[in-house]
Amino acid sequence: MSRLENTVKKPVVVCILATICCALWGSAFPVIKIGYSALKIDSGDYFSQILFAGVRFTFAGLLTLLFGSMLSKKPLIPKKASISKICVLAIFQTILQYLFFYIGLARTTGTKSSILDSTSVFFSVIIACLIVRQERFTFSKLIGCLLGFAGVVVINLSGTGESTGISFLGEGFILLSALSYAVSSVLIKRFSANENPVTLSGFQFVLGGIVMIAVGTAFGGHFGTVSVKAVLIMAYLALLSAVAYTLWGILLKYNSVSKIAVFSFMTPVFGCLLSALLLGERLAQSGVQTVLSLLLVCIGIFIVNKKEKVN
Repeated sequence: MSRLENTVKKPVVVCILATICCALWGSAFPVIKIGYSALKIDSGDYFSQILFAGVRFTFAGLLTLLFGSMLSKKPLIPKKASISKICVLAIFQTILQYLFFYIGLARTTGTKSSILDSTSVFFSVIIACLIVRQERFTFSKLIGCLLGFAGVVVINLSGTGESTGISFLGEGFILLSALSYAVSSVLIKRFSANENPVTLSGFQFVLGGIVMIAVGTAFGGHFGTVSVKAVLIMAYLALLSAVAYTLWGILLKYNSVSKIAVFSFMTPVFGCLLSALLLGERLAQSGVQTVLSLLLVCIGIFIVNKKEKVN
């Protein structure tokens, strides 16, 4: 057992690294919205949003490959047989996921988005168990999924204020983003059996990012202004993706999926708290609904990932 493997299997190390990943992913919700404001990108300017995402993930991919190469002490070069896998992953993990995510986030709140995006866990379970049959679908997983989707319903209950109601281009696109990510998770689980997951993630980020830049630019996407603040925001978003995916990939390599996935419940919590802190989205704006929704989603994710007792 290598020193790295021995280290990242320790419960304390797993907890710290997984928490860092979830905090970084949770921070993306408010920071992207701040980035829209800094670059003067309107909520209806879809191709500028796609361009924003493309620039972010191109640099995120380059940083992921840099960090991965440093950890491996050699350049990360994909196998010839992995090229087609990288293309497929780029479609689901970057292009579709973030096309839906960036457009959807512009038309709903960071609080709602962080909770809706967490449904990717439940989509992953359904796809892995019922479609590709990578694992067994159990009663506890069914209960967890039902609780999670109940949380989505609760956060979208009608009330007062600008954050209420359901929009296909808002909440609907965030759910489609979660579905795309779920598909990519199942795919990367299968593809990484014969390829380094960090290599797969890094190259698919670069490929997906370049495609999004091309599409966004071709259809008139542009940045209204480029300030120091905007550059720093873009750099942070690229860095958080590179760091989070690198750490998460290492954790998954040396630990069981369920042991790591259980920490995913913290992402919507960080997303809601940071949206309240950075965007001024009051958690009380949805009253008990927001708190109840968070509890249902977190309990659902925990139940789905809870290791079952063997009789």
